[in-house]
Amino acid sequence: MNKQCNIGLPLRGRPKRHGRFGWGLPAFRNADNSSRVQFPPPEKRLAFFDLPARGRWGAVLVAFALAACSAEETARTYDRDPSLPADLPFSSAVIVGDTIYLSGEIGRAPGSVTLVEGGVGAETRQIFENYKRTLARLNADLSDIVKCTVFLDDMSKFAEMNAAYAEFFPGDKPARSTFGVDGLALGAALEIECLAVKR
Repeated sequence: MNKQCNIGLPLRGRPKRHGRFGWGLPAFRNADNSSRVQFPPPEKRLAFFDLPARGRWGAVLVAFALAACSAEETARTYDRDPSLPADLPFSSAVIVGDTIYLSGEIGRAPGSVTLVEGGVGAETRQIFENYKRTLARLNADLSDIVKCTVFLDDMSKFAEMNAAYAEFFPGDKPARSTFGVDGLALGAALEIECLAVKR
């Protein structure tokens, strides 16, 4: 990923107050009242510890800014349930840093694309059993889930879904949204999509 940075180095001056909400970033000016960087030739540049305290503080800020601009893109890991058909065009999860983006799950029986019997409650339980297996492959578990989105085919079944859902989160509950929808894959009664963050 190409990144461009436009960073002004503090050559001289002191922090200025910005607005009425307190101190912002320091504004530095050159002798000609410009704020553009003017680099001295190498033989005239000072070593870090030759700078006064204020200069060292500015150098540290510049170092952090340059590091942020040159940071490489965070690595991604893709996980796929080996029991799913190979032609399905999605991963079971994508891991970016400590965040696990989980694909939506329906109440399919393990190792198949066939829904379990029993309606909303049974499908809800099976969804989280499927998530348990996915998270276990990634050295995580249900307690790492921080957000769920529920897509419910029939909102009159909300209480049944809610009762089964609560069984898997006896302690702190993830944030959640619930939507009524018209039609889900394989005729499922609901689909749940979750986001997890490793502790």
